[in-house]
Amino acid sequence: MIRRSLPIVLALALSACGFHLRSPLVLPGDLGPVRVASVDRYSPLADSLSQSIRRAGATIALPTDESATVVDLLSERWGDTPISVDELGRAQEYSLRYAVVFEVRRADGTKPVPRQAVELARDYISNPVNAIGTEGEREILVRELRREMAASIIRRLGAVARSGELTAPASRLDQPVAEDAAKAALEAADANPPPDEPATEATPASPPQPR
Repeated sequence: MIRRSLPIVLALALSACGFHLRSPLVLPGDLGPVRVASVDRYSPLADSLSQSIRRAGATIALPTDESATVVDLLSERWGDTPISVDELGRAQEYSLRYAVVFEVRRADGTKPVPRQAVELARDYISNPVNAIGTEGEREILVRELRREMAASIIRRLGAVARSGELTAPASRLDQPVAEDAAKAALEAADANPPPDEPATEATPASPPQPR
């Protein structure tokens, strides 16, 4: 009896302290097949996004499906900015920034989600003497930011599919927090405009982690 009551008690306690579980990401069933493309064929974000789209209920299109909606990842940029130093002037806390430029294209050439940048950031502690633990913490944040980025893109895609509006409303996590990272991502996207044909499809791989 105690074990059965525990989840209810925990849920009430979390609600009382102001914490609310985020609703699961679900895409409309009539969205049609979706394909994720990226200028980086080894992009971990493209793989993560494809898996998240599938879990959200959409169908992942085959590379030969010309009728698919394409989520095109135009650019990804990472950055580390020191935000505090110790008594010797060595950086001991950083802000890890992640910016992605993407757009969504339909088969008829229309763009329900025009090119836009999504920016996320997290802070982490850096030990100037022992960098091993710092690297471990940073890698964990990298994976978390990728998951959040995939969820953010899906929320925008879902909002457009449900409302029919030109662009999806930005969520709180999507507010600009890394202007320099976003600027670099936008400049990279300008330097590599999307071709008339869909970009190279993302294939599972084990690329090196960003530095």
